[in-house]
Amino acid sequence: MAIGPTDTMHRRSDTAIWTLVAVAVATFMLMLDLTVVNVALPDIRAAFDSSFSSLQWILDSYALGLAAILLAAGSLADRIGRRTVFNAGMIIFALSSLACGLAPNVFVLIVARLVQGLGGAILFAVGPALLGHEFRGKDRGVAFGVFGAVTGLAIAFGPLIGGGLTETAGWRWIFLINVPLAIGALVLGVLKMRESRSYTTPPVDWPGMITFSAGLFFLVLALLRGQEDGWASARIILCFLVAVLLLAWCARSQITRRSRAMFDLNLFRNNTFGGLSVVTALCAFTVMPALFLLISYVQNQLGYSALASGIRFLPLTLLLFVAAAIAGGLVTRLAPAVLVGTSQLLIAAGLAAVCLVDVDSGWTALIPAMVLIGLGMGMFNPPRAALSIAVTIPDKAGMASGVNETFQQAGLAIGIAAVGAFFQNRVGDAFAESEAARTMLGDKVSEISDVIAAGGGAHVASTGPVRAAAEAAFLDGLHQAMLLAAVLAAISGLIAFATLRRGDLNEAALATPGVPAEDDNVTRPLRLPDTGRAAVQLRKER
Repeated sequence: MAIGPTDTMHRRSDTAIWTLVAVAVATFMLMLDLTVVNVALPDIRAAFDSSFSSLQWILDSYALGLAAILLAAGSLADRIGRRTVFNAGMIIFALSSLACGLAPNVFVLIVARLVQGLGGAILFAVGPALLGHEFRGKDRGVAFGVFGAVTGLAIAFGPLIGGGLTETAGWRWIFLINVPLAIGALVLGVLKMRESRSYTTPPVDWPGMITFSAGLFFLVLALLRGQEDGWASARIILCFLVAVLLLAWCARSQITRRSRAMFDLNLFRNNTFGGLSVVTALCAFTVMPALFLLISYVQNQLGYSALASGIRFLPLTLLLFVAAAIAGGLVTRLAPAVLVGTSQLLIAAGLAAVCLVDVDSGWTALIPAMVLIGLGMGMFNPPRAALSIAVTIPDKAGMASGVNETFQQAGLAIGIAAVGAFFQNRVGDAFAESEAARTMLGDKVSEISDVIAAGGGAHVASTGPVRAAAEAAFLDGLHQAMLLAAVLAAISGLIAFATLRRGDLNEAALATPGVPAEDDNVTRPLRLPDTGRAAVQLRKER
């Protein structure tokens, strides 16, 4: 029986919706695991009698895996098939989550978390490219609105979900819950997704992928461990040196072996792509450390449980979800600079609003900051994901997405290290200047200040002048860290207004649903990075 145009469009729409569901589930899981583990660390420490350093590695190993292969995964997906690579990432993520949940000791947990990060990197790099392949025009904006909302919900609901699972089912279930979700998404990937790949990219650049991933691994490792091990320690200096050498060699190889290069350096000649990359890094640099500090404040200074803290962050969570849904529909209507720039200024205002909190404030004093940060994050996530693949031809969507996600994870790692170190330093200085601390603690002031910065002020003293000094020092450090982040977020907004231009986008990204695109065997004039309009023969993606 012949299949008419209406039947074809219906089947295509059904495939697109199921692709969005699979990508959304994957995104929720991997972003959730960035935050959900924090609230379970005390229980993990009790279960394994772990040291503080081991607990830190549980967090750092996931971030390392996530950052190291984002670009390599996106580039590989363009070459051998995005659905194939996505499903492989889902299998890795599911098996490593199972290993985390069943880990007999902390060493196995750390290794499994590293592998879990590698699987997450594959999913995060390929997900936007899969959505870009299935959706066009306004529908693409809506799809990326859902993608951005899910990302924000996972970040915001992490403490709530982690606290609930830890208190009711045990800490192992923060990992085991991923397994049935991953299996469901994998079934959708196998049965419902269409394969797409590039027919114009060169063979896989294995040396480039390995050297870049290794270089990024050592760079992120140095940034994550620098505060703990000491920035001038031999180990950290060696990590930085190895990272620089590997990344320099990789950059040289991408220039000299351009015909087989993993990464098209010409992308950065596109002002919008370059500006978006910087804004993405700065946003991760400011927002993620700020959220961690705010969660620490609500839990450790105000004394709320993990579950109660998550509930009190609902103003941020709900507004983030609503703003992301609205922003997704505006991606194709508003100028990129307006949407992205405004989002960063809202985040900056929200971070600055944290300074309204004083030592006598309740959690409600954070509501203005939560509202502004939630709106800003919601406005930013959908256009970031959509624009990152809209500046180049569809054949390179995976690579472009991988580059943008790499900037996000690098910004996250650098932000946690830099803002965390700045916060710890400010808390230490403020506590040391307290007369009560100097008088009653003497030489232990420096040691106690580290405990306060880590959220342990309540353990210093239950009442009295030392406790008051600890609370004041934590709040002083929080104010200064938030002001630093607010200034950087405002600079990020200015960069967005100055660099993002609609004219830099690939015209296929702006096409309306039903108009032939890269999978329809037609020639369309596309606006390519730095070359103006050019006719590009688009081959059918299978």
